[in-house]
Amino acid sequence: EALQAILSKYVVVSRSHDGCRNIDLCLSATHPHRFVVIEKWESPEAQRAHFDSDDMVEMANACDGKLARKPSIDLLDAISAHDLR
Repeated sequence: EALQAILSKYVVVSRSHDGCRNIDLCLSATHPHRFVVIEKWESPEAQRAHFDSDDMVEMANACDGKLARKPSIDLLDAISAHDLR
């Protein structure tokens, strides 16, 4: 519950950051207790600026001691039909 509260706050606050298209907090349907945060940014520069933001640092510090293992962070490129041009 503590981790969910931290991540929920992070998602809500971060949605107002410049260049944020959307951020969702999801709970894995196949791995109990695994949270997944999916973020979409207007540009790589906006995403990098967000990663260096006070809100990101605050969230990371608040998670200290609440994770079973180091989080996995991956950068993805969208390939949905909507994004193809």
